[in-house]
Amino acid sequence: IGAVTKPLQPAFSVTTSATQLNMTEDADNTIVFGLEIFDTNGDFASNTFTAPVAGKYMLTAKILTAAIDHDGAYYAAFKIVTSNRNYSVNYSVRDFFEAQPEFWPFQVAAVVDMDASDTAYVRYRESGPGASQTDVYNAADAGAREYHQFTGYLLG
Repeated sequence: IGAVTKPLQPAFSVTTSATQLNMTEDADNTIVFGLEIFDTNGDFASNTFTAPVAGKYMLTAKILTAAIDHDGAYYAAFKIVTSNRNYSVNYSVRDFFEAQPEFWPFQVAAVVDMDASDTAYVRYRESGPGASQTDVYNAADAGAREYHQFTGYLLG
């Protein structure tokens, strides 16, 4: 059928292994992905993917936040940060939410151009005069891990 598989083709899938409580307001908070589901070429470490070769990579990320400060935050941004550029989704918290949501999902996906040794990681930022209270739950609840993922693979 013409299918080809390569055992060291760069690909990874990771999830969170601990809860991040009260992420700092008006700061870039790196999302901690401490549990590898797979990492076929060993390119993921310390919350960061490092491209082993130049090429186009498909990267996806998603988290489920809790306790966004509707009364104080102006906006929330969720992004994949690479050596070359950022890929982001943004929400105007005050305009979008009429009340503080119990949970809110963020997700972003992009085909990115990476050179060998370029890096990619995930950040969350909430800006405004509000409290540092947004959380990414997980810890020992293995069932909750399905809500937090960072994945990537080499397209070519």
